[in-house]
Amino acid sequence: MIKEWISKGHGEYREIPSERDFFQEVKESKNVVCHFYRDSTFRCKILDKHLAALAKKHIETKFLKLNVEKAPFLCERLRIKVIPTLALVMDGKTKDYVVGFSDLGSTDDFTTETLEWRLGYANVINYSGNLMEPPFQNQKKFGTNITKMEKTIRGKKYDSDSDDD
Repeated sequence: MIKEWISKGHGEYREIPSERDFFQEVKESKNVVCHFYRDSTFRCKILDKHLAALAKKHIETKFLKLNVEKAPFLCERLRIKVIPTLALVMDGKTKDYVVGFSDLGSTDDFTTETLEWRLGYANVINYSGNLMEPPFQNQKKFGTNITKMEKTIRGKKYDSDSDDD
């Protein structure tokens, strides 16, 4: 299974050149995390660092990035309005989104473990930690976001229309 995943591009965080490539990539892998980014957005570079680390650790999931300026149709179809946005794709359908950093403690200094927890909560990676305790919950200044997160975490608020394919 690991050899098959590696042959499909798992184990590394890489850029795809166009929205056409996005459809091919999500078709061939069960779990995909795609970072919709813009070069000029500083927070995208923060996410890049964490995603590169997680791609090596979670070989069961494919980690990609796509420049929004090269994918206007896809961004409109997936209703991506905030950059950075992670689209969490399972079985070819976009099931959830991580929009900006609000699910990550609303700070630029979030840890890779916090992002790993959020992706585990969405079931797009095999997460071995406790899903009931976000890594940032113990830090007082982030405590207020936990209740807000409950409303958006299941993806209903940002539900994609890609289910009608």
